[in-house]
Amino acid sequence: MKSIHIRIVSIGAALLLGVAVLFAQGMHGHGGPDGMFGHMLGFYADALDLTSAQQDQIKAIWQKEKPTIKPLMQQMHQNRAAMDALVENGAFDEAKVQALATQHAQTAIALEVEHARMKSQMLQVLTADQKTKYQQLEAKHADRMGKHGPPPPPEE
Repeated sequence: MKSIHIRIVSIGAALLLGVAVLFAQGMHGHGGPDGMFGHMLGFYADALDLTSAQQDQIKAIWQKEKPTIKPLMQQMHQNRAAMDALVENGAFDEAKVQALATQHAQTAIALEVEHARMKSQMLQVLTADQKTKYQQLEAKHADRMGKHGPPPPPEE
């Protein structure tokens, strides 16, 4: 039973790292954090009918949080590069990989906290109707992602 819990925690940590890496790569692929933010703001501005005042408020939140998020994104990239270098050099060093994985997980957690802080602030800008639309969009996204996610852990 204990090994199942360890396995579930390990799978969860691996998924968290994977999502963080994809998030980091996704932001990189859109011209950096500002490019991804601009893309997402454009999407939500259209989908939620944001006013220009709301868009300005959301941009201000992003500008305030960007100095915290940018170094975390850089750290994620550096951790991933260091992990790749350790794995590719042919001499597996479990202690170094464990230390890098731990650092990577801590950075991913910090990034998630910042993301949640920013999301909370941005949601305060929305009207009740916009929040409802936002929740519907998020539910559709979660449903799509759930269909492509990993299988559930085996039951005992």
